[in-house]
Amino acid sequence: MNDLSATAVQSRSSRMVEFLLSLKLEDLPADLIREARTRLLDGLGCGLYGAVMPWGKIAAEVVYEEQSRGAATVYGNWEPVAAARAALVNGTATHGIELDDISPGAHVHPGAVVIPAALATAEQHDASGARLLLGLIAGYEAMTRVGRGIGEAGWGFHITGVAGPIGAAVASGVVQGLSFDEVLRAIGIACSSASGIKSFTQGSGGMVKRMHAGRAAESGVLACALAHRGFTAPLAALDGRFGLLEVFGGDKSRPEALDHGLGENYAVSRVWTKVYPCCGVLHTTAQALHALRVENRVDPAAIKSVRVGTNKRAIALNGEVAPKETMAAQYSMPFTAAVALTRDPKDPRYYTGDALNDPVVCELARRVELYADTEMEALYPRYGTRAEVRLNDGRTFDTKLLDAHGTPADPCSEDEAKEKFRCLAAITNSDQSIHEVLSVVERLDKLPSVRPLSEALRSGVRA
Repeated sequence: MNDLSATAVQSRSSRMVEFLLSLKLEDLPADLIREARTRLLDGLGCGLYGAVMPWGKIAAEVVYEEQSRGAATVYGNWEPVAAARAALVNGTATHGIELDDISPGAHVHPGAVVIPAALATAEQHDASGARLLLGLIAGYEAMTRVGRGIGEAGWGFHITGVAGPIGAAVASGVVQGLSFDEVLRAIGIACSSASGIKSFTQGSGGMVKRMHAGRAAESGVLACALAHRGFTAPLAALDGRFGLLEVFGGDKSRPEALDHGLGENYAVSRVWTKVYPCCGVLHTTAQALHALRVENRVDPAAIKSVRVGTNKRAIALNGEVAPKETMAAQYSMPFTAAVALTRDPKDPRYYTGDALNDPVVCELARRVELYADTEMEALYPRYGTRAEVRLNDGRTFDTKLLDAHGTPADPCSEDEAKEKFRCLAAITNSDQSIHEVLSVVERLDKLPSVRPLSEALRSGVRA
């Protein structure tokens, strides 16, 4: 084969890959491993809930109709399929209710991509629990660093779909123990699978945003399978000429993000556990307005107007006043503000079905005004909010919140994360199955195989 050896390439991306492949679970801090287990639980919960949503069901039906064969679990189902196809379905399901985690500053949802890719690979290769966790840690790190490398220059692109294939490839490669050469080539393949545009924010998003995570997870698993069999790709596809960072980030890309501070403040320990089932930009608005309503006993019928101060990006991407579908509602700041002032903004059901036509919510959403707040603009990419609620009797209530609960600045506790998993998983799995999954994940790093986790997920699926 007339091809350059990967070991001859020295770049920021190659240094990142070399570092991630050198990681050993026994050398990592106990709290980091605990965070990885929590990430896994959070992703599984979101995926199990998303499995019964229309997009989750459609993706699963397509794969089962293909009669895909393999050892990988499809959330909410008994029958296993091929690893790449399971990653597609599970990634789509996990990203399906806007409760999957975020890497702040990178604009990516790593859990919806990395976990499906790592789990499917671990099942296909009968890897140990330690290898699964190591792949998860490495995948989060790679995906977050690529997201930060693209930075704010990726305007209009959904960075989860762009950086996701690389994170999935690294996760899959680490889980199955691929060589440096193979992983670097898998990344080269994955870079040509990077995609995802934000047209879904403009009122008719449909289901496609969910699939951005699914396709990214699938692409990473497939890239590793191809690279392992000798399929070649550009070795500098990530940070070289016409590479992913240059193409998507242009002059504003930050390739130094790929290898700066490797081994410091791992991405998996700086993740935002989402509390509200909507775009992360909206969480401070949801939390602040709901607290204002409860603390001041505000009657929704007494509200005359609402003003929300945010950043200019949110106004451009999250300003839809009358969303007609779930995706649009989950990206709408006026709709979310109205839900927070009239309903329970933590409940995913208020963003689906007949709730989209709730006259109380819809009427109030039309009276929500968004404006660019100087302080919130200066703080971006922190998603702060300033809000004012004016009542019919002339009274006015003000609120401000800079960091939502669940973010690294105000993290969820381990108990909160477990309770979130229990609530979400209950839609597909039995109480016994949920208990068993929690027990298996708690000791996952000690298990010689991930089979107990697969069995717990499948055996407890409700009929």
